[in-house]
Amino acid sequence: MLETSSQSQKRTRSEFERQLHRLEQDSLRMGALVENSFLLAHAALFERDLESATRIESQDKQIDQIYRQIEMECISLIALQSPVARDLRLLSALMQLIRDIERIGDYAENLGDIAIKLFPYPPSPYLGELQVMSNRCRAMLAMSLEALANLDENIGLQIKAKDDAVDDDYKQIYNLLSSQRLFGEPMEPIMLMVLAIHHLERMADHATNVGLRVAYIVTGKLG
Repeated sequence: MLETSSQSQKRTRSEFERQLHRLEQDSLRMGALVENSFLLAHAALFERDLESATRIESQDKQIDQIYRQIEMECISLIALQSPVARDLRLLSALMQLIRDIERIGDYAENLGDIAIKLFPYPPSPYLGELQVMSNRCRAMLAMSLEALANLDENIGLQIKAKDDAVDDDYKQIYNLLSSQRLFGEPMEPIMLMVLAIHHLERMADHATNVGLRVAYIVTGKLG
């Protein structure tokens, strides 16, 4: 029996939707790896677990590979399938938000490197404040992935409000570090702590971006 034009269109649409679903699942799989990298970095910094720090690099290569795969598949679908408005919005937003997720993974790797360099020194007196900031960022990342998993614009938009607390943490810790008196002690631990709060602040920004992009997928409205 010959396939009718309507049947062909339905089959093509069904295959396209399967491809979209697979891209969403791959994005979540990538997000789960990034979340794990963040957990490893957190353990390296606050539990002085250097084995965790050394595991981040190999995982980051896997994250980069998934990122490139998703990006190429999104480009292919846009070029070959001529998606309708909502699907095009999903594909373009996915390409942007996986970049945000990938950057969070890069910053997690940087935090692991910082933990290794800090290890020979006594723990910073401000490590507790840094841990509070890290916990806030981890919660924001978890929310952003939940928003993506459920395409929930409300959760996505809530993340932006939480970014203010991370910005406040950054300012507070920076002021504490900049007022610290050294008296012949090495500067490297302070410089590394400044880098750590910078990386955490950027991670929070990228998690915020993911939430906003999820809201855009659902509503078609920016910001």
